[in-house]
Amino acid sequence: MAITEKSRHELYRRLEEILGPDEATTLMEHLPPVGWADVATKDDLRSLESRLDARIDVLDARIDVLGSELRTEMAILGSELRTEMATLGSELRTEMANLSTELHSTLRTNAYLTIGSMAALVGLISAVATLT
Repeated sequence: MAITEKSRHELYRRLEEILGPDEATTLMEHLPPVGWADVATKDDLRSLESRLDARIDVLDARIDVLGSELRTEMAILGSELRTEMATLGSELRTEMANLSTELHSTLRTNAYLTIGSMAALVGLISAVATLT
């Protein structure tokens, strides 16, 4: 039989008749606000605790696995990054060496052209000066 507010009130009135209002109130306050079927027992709580402990253990294991996988992945990525950086550094040094060689060659060519042009200009000026 389900306990209703009406049946609780009737019980209180009967207890009040027999015990008096203070004692009836005290006794009613010791009853659960719902039916006894809805009250959790210590066994219910222990069972729930066991199930929660098992779930937490599973989650801990999953977190450990994920952490291990993450550390492995980070190590792989770090190694790949170091290799790529070393390759890029080597390529950069090669490009800079090539650029330096090309720059020296261009400067040498410009120097020879400038010296040749100056020599021709000096010769032209000398020829003009001799003619006058």
